[in-house]
Amino acid sequence: MNTDGPAADGGLHLIPFRGLRYVPDRVGSLAAVTSPPYDVVVRPDGLHHLESADPHNIVRLILPQADSAEARHRQAAETLSRWLSEGVLAADPEPALYVYEQRRGELLQRGVIGALALSTPSEGVVLPHEDVMPDIVADRAALMRSTAANLEPLLLTYRGEPGPVEAETVVERAAQTPPLIRTTTEDGFAHRLWAVTDPGEIARVQEELTQRQALIADGHHRWATYLRLHRDRPPAAGADDPWAYGLVLLIDTARYPLQVRAIHRVLQGLPTAGALAALGDSFRVRRLDGPLAAALDGLAEAAAEGNAFLLAGDGGFHLVDRPDTDLLDRTVPQGPPEAWRSLDATVLHSTLLEHLWQVPDDPGHIAYIHDTAAAVEQAERRGGTAVLMHPVREEVVRDLARAGVTMPRKSTSFGPKPATGLVLRSLLLD
Repeated sequence: MNTDGPAADGGLHLIPFRGLRYVPDRVGSLAAVTSPPYDVVVRPDGLHHLESADPHNIVRLILPQADSAEARHRQAAETLSRWLSEGVLAADPEPALYVYEQRRGELLQRGVIGALALSTPSEGVVLPHEDVMPDIVADRAALMRSTAANLEPLLLTYRGEPGPVEAETVVERAAQTPPLIRTTTEDGFAHRLWAVTDPGEIARVQEELTQRQALIADGHHRWATYLRLHRDRPPAAGADDPWAYGLVLLIDTARYPLQVRAIHRVLQGLPTAGALAALGDSFRVRRLDGPLAAALDGLAEAAAEGNAFLLAGDGGFHLVDRPDTDLLDRTVPQGPPEAWRSLDATVLHSTLLEHLWQVPDDPGHIAYIHDTAAAVEQAERRGGTAVLMHPVREEVVRDLARAGVTMPRKSTSFGPKPATGLVLRSLLLD
């Protein structure tokens, strides 16, 4: 498989939909009702901050708060229904593909939001590169089933042809017209959204995408959720069933390269002193002076030579690198290719978490945090250990995806990620 070239099995099939969008007159501001993707919101502080920003913030749908999972999902469905009946959210009058732009300083990203036909990894159309956690998929599936909605788009990438192509012509042409909405979120990103409703323009985008396959950059759990919900549908639902499609943002990285960042771990019940003691002589350990930025520079230098991690949580920074090769041979699975065996995430999960630290890989013991400062702060506040990671190069991710090899879950963070809340998809309208 080649994620840079034509796709198998007819490529990507993207269709328009009637987007659900906030009615500006019914909310304080569009920025105040948006959120990062559900798994980026740092609990509890980030959640509380967003909830207090506006009573209609989208986190009340993507991360409802109640005493049980069933109550949470029921609450989200009731909230969505109420917002629709009160006119807080409204459906656009006709189906559209949506051109979406994010800009901050010199960083510019544009892509197309639509409903993408679902396919399994074996079909070679949409390629995952990370494993997923079944309990998260089950929770997202229950939420999506209750709300009958795709509440936030996945981030998918594909590689277009060099030079102008029709899809990009449509995207660039839309970006020269007045947008449906514009807002700037507190992270400094300016967002603009356009609706493409002309049948000829939509057909041009669709034709280009039939020649492509995509890599899941962000949203593996939500894609797995789409597939699970579709499998649960009766066969009579057919290919036109709205549950046979999922909401995505497609970015041509030949034109708009994404940034790749690491996702860090916070070990909830393991103090930093205990984590360091358990390493013994298996790794080289050095204490680094702060501030955090300087310690991360030290991590980057060490990562250029091999596996390296930065531990924090006791007020200091500890660089852990140069693992014992015999230990790696004993603890890292031998079957997968060397590119997978040498990943920092592989060594972390197989050697450190499972063998040396004996920490179960589940949400009760490990928090996955995208922001380095937030990971350190949470570890210090809870008396745990932050394991700061160095990003994987994008070409490594693509090579493994081509080979059909999935990385350990939460190995990468592609971005910038789309803001949640700018456009939703109701499965009752399609």
